Amino acid sequence: MADTVSERLAELGIELPQVAAPVATYVPAVRSGNYIYTSGQLPFVNGALPVAGKVGEGDGLVTPAAAANLARISALNALAAIKALTGTLDDVKRVVKVVGFVASDPNFTGQPAVINGASQILGDIFGEKGVHARSAVGVAVLPLDSPVEVELIVEV
Repeated sequence: MADTVSERLAELGIELPQVAAPVATYVPAVRSGNYIYTSGQLPFVNGALPVAGKVGEGDGLVTPAAAANLARISALNALAAIKALTGTLDDVKRVVKVVGFVASDPNFTGQPAVINGASQILGDIFGEKGVHARSAVGVAVLPLDSPVEVELIVEV
């Protein structure tokens, strides 16, 4: 594994996006002591949601596999917010907690598998430092009808 997070991102072929502009009155991330808390990050790609709607199985729903990829994108957006605040991800000592929200069809109960998209990319990037506590919560609706939202707490 690479020596720095920047090198690891390059190894994985990942370029962090620009920090997503807030959709209301808040900042993307806040530092308090040795911890950084991100606001909930939507899966914006170039400033837009690639897909909207509820997650589940069936016509008109976002598939769990597609939603897991959106959770991955949301986690990368959260890392971009952290990097914008600190200037580098190399100072991250560990990912402490991931909170993931999944806008779910009433019959869908696979929220943990969806949020694995975020957890897996954090493990790929940070290795042991990416092992974290987590919540995966099904909700009725998310901002802008996003299928997922992810927030992170990291120690620096």
